[in-house]
Amino acid sequence: MKNITLSADESLIEAARARARAEQTTLNEQFRRWLAAYAQTRGRMDRYDAVMNGLRGKLKVGRKLSRESMNER
Repeated sequence: MKNITLSADESLIEAARARARAEQTTLNEQFRRWLAAYAQTRGRMDRYDAVMNGLRGKLKVGRKLSRESMNER
């Protein structure tokens, strides 16, 4: 595992350490989790785009939707 050095406001670091302790983990572990998720975001988006492109033109709603019906919640 490679070490890196980061700079951040001291009060933010202490607040993050306190939160990590409350979650029964460490700031290093939380950073590793964040870094892994950050690094994988592009791959997830690429897979999502591939699925959506594969579905394009293959799904039917059964009727033409009006603007109002598409925006109903």
